[in-house]
Amino acid sequence: MEQRDQFVTADRLGEIEELCGAASPGPWYVRTLDDESAMGLVAVSTTPDTGRAERWPDFDAREIVAATLVQQPRYVDVADERWDENAAFIAMAREAVPQLVAEVRRLRDLHFGPDEG
Repeated sequence: MEQRDQFVTADRLGEIEELCGAASPGPWYVRTLDDESAMGLVAVSTTPDTGRAERWPDFDAREIVAATLVQQPRYVDVADERWDENAAFIAMAREAVPQLVAEVRRLRDLHFGPDEG
């Protein structure tokens, strides 16, 4: 088996780049929000957290990319209770994944040459 067979293929890197390009533009931020229907909302947003735990309609729902916790009713939840950690990971991934793809391509070019990676 050739060494490069163990790596992510160039096609897969292209698929990852395509997904990144199709997603809402970054950066993304973790926000702690609240409302009487969705109390304790941990969300990923296109705008930074204000620290005020705004209640809807004082935040624009169109800024929310994802939620990792909606307490009431409890319809977005995770058994291990890592809502904050999961939101931080999702927000970080918006910028980190494209950077990692670019770094993999750069390293491949160094190792295999620009036409081989």
